[in-house]
Amino acid sequence: MFVDAYASWCGPCKLMVKNIFPLQTVGDFYNSHFVNAKIDMEKGEGVGLAKKYNVKAFPTYLFINGDGEEVHRTLGYVEEKDFIQFAKDAEDPNKRLTALKQKFENGEKDPEFLKNLAGLTIYNDSELAGKVLDRYFQQKTSLDQEDVQMLLSGTQSTESPLYKIFQSKKAEIIKIFPEDKYAKFDKNIKLNTVLKKAYNADTKTWNDNYFLTESQKFLTKDESEKILKRAKANRALKNKDIPTYEKLTLELYKDYSSMSSEELNSLAWDFFENVSSKTSLEKAVAWAQESVKKNENYANTDTLANLYNKIGDKKNAKMWAEKSVQLAKSTGEDSTDTEKLLKSL
Repeated sequence: MFVDAYASWCGPCKLMVKNIFPLQTVGDFYNSHFVNAKIDMEKGEGVGLAKKYNVKAFPTYLFINGDGEEVHRTLGYVEEKDFIQFAKDAEDPNKRLTALKQKFENGEKDPEFLKNLAGLTIYNDSELAGKVLDRYFQQKTSLDQEDVQMLLSGTQSTESPLYKIFQSKKAEIIKIFPEDKYAKFDKNIKLNTVLKKAYNADTKTWNDNYFLTESQKFLTKDESEKILKRAKANRALKNKDIPTYEKLTLELYKDYSSMSSEELNSLAWDFFENVSSKTSLEKAVAWAQESVKKNENYANTDTLANLYNKIGDKKNAKMWAEKSVQLAKSTGEDSTDTEKLLKSL
């Protein structure tokens, strides 16, 4: 079975639907070799499946056998030939992810093999990816741009073996990236480490004192407090603690003038999907309006139409839905959901 594990907000997911899935070569191969399913990992049965198969990035493509076991996976926007090749790999026991992991455990050191395995596991099994990349970089005498990108993607914590490589290879890294960018990555790695330690997933509680004390070793007090509040809001949304998410988000984004169109649209859509208070939804309307003002497109006009509908302003909802469908047609995007909204108004 092939599963396209996607999220409704995911840009690469939408591009796959537009550019790759409709291709006859892709359809012919997948339809003749697999039972195919497209499942939103943030709704209904998808939530449980995302947890079961450890889906953390979108789109993720899962290949599952008759016993419900994952035998292969990949992710991201994939071009036609590569997308078909991934499917062929899933059918070949020697090329499946399960076989590749075993080959690594048996001591395989081929650099190309290690790079491929790291790419397949970096977003869903960071511990294994760290070990794979550690073995890869131990063999490298010099780094190219691809190596540096891979190192930065794999280094998630100061406690990772890759962080020592990140530090020891600084001179080579700053030949490829400016030193201020290196410093920014270093700060983010430290921040991710402190955030992870400050949150207890079992009790769903934060250790504020620990986070504020540790993070202020490399952040200002104001930066530290804002980041903690943002992290709490994001975590509350994941935990479906909507009152906390709503309260913190409204506090965080009183001033949204410096936010990008994409950030504002994402924020407004999250409120549309999760918040029911009319006063708060009106704030989301303002975010969506600002998003449209900065860069009018199908996505943010659709968000605005849905928000107006949710607060009961049918006139504006219809106007923006019509605008959204028009924009979608001009750019070749799928406006099915917006057209459904328009018919209901």
